[in-house]
Amino acid sequence: MSAKLSVLVRCREEAERLGHRPYLIFPVELRKIQRMDGLFIRTRTDILNSTYVASRMAELHGIQVIDDSRSIRICSDKVNMYLHLMHEGVAIPRTELLKRGEDLEARAEELFSEWGEELILKEPSTSYSARVRKVDSVSEFLRTASSYLHLSDELVVQQYIDSEEDWRIGVLNGRFLFASRYIQPSMSAKPEEEDELVYYGIEMLPRSEVPTQIIDLAVQAASAIGNGLYSVDIKESEGRMYVIEVNDNPSLENGEERLYPDIIEKIILSLMR
Repeated sequence: MSAKLSVLVRCREEAERLGHRPYLIFPVELRKIQRMDGLFIRTRTDILNSTYVASRMAELHGIQVIDDSRSIRICSDKVNMYLHLMHEGVAIPRTELLKRGEDLEARAEELFSEWGEELILKEPSTSYSARVRKVDSVSEFLRTASSYLHLSDELVVQQYIDSEEDWRIGVLNGRFLFASRYIQPSMSAKPEEEDELVYYGIEMLPRSEVPTQIIDLAVQAASAIGNGLYSVDIKESEGRMYVIEVNDNPSLENGEERLYPDIIEKIILSLMR
């Protein structure tokens, strides 16, 4: 059984144990949402696909939903997400938003001078680390920025953070839910291109092994987005913590239940409160 299917089965079993009748709804069956008491979205969320339509339909019918449409709108647009984090004073890497039509060469020279020899460029609609690139020269900055600005009117530029620890913290309704850590790749697993951002494996950790500052920062970041279910990516470097991203539809397929056996119960109770 695949990890995704296993989570769906656990959700169904836990819902039944709590006295509910669970149903799996597919995109062609969205009309059924209006007959439900709660909706838990378990596929990729984006304002341009059916998950956003499903979320809005649930809200219009007064049905509790995870993920809510506001969180989808914010988290599917990196510019929107970082503006919310900045507004709430959340610690993030030094960040600038560049618009189409700006003098990119002048801005690149300025940012390299102020922030160091490596920068991160992000196209706002990116997900799963697509269209996220580390650049270390003005010429590479210009090539990458120009390609991203063909897709969006703005792009995100951030200072590169060389971290000792990369955390992934789950938050539900403003409260800690689970903790995990990204596993650093071995030298043999590093990509041939140094600027390629690799996906690390994930190891689950008990709450007792997570610094309090990390949990507090994750809760602050999630609360800046909304009051739903999120995972927060945090980098720890030289004693300082930085939020890299808030995800509104976190995976629950990395062994979360082994250390947090009540995680599905908490989500269902929150959904049906």
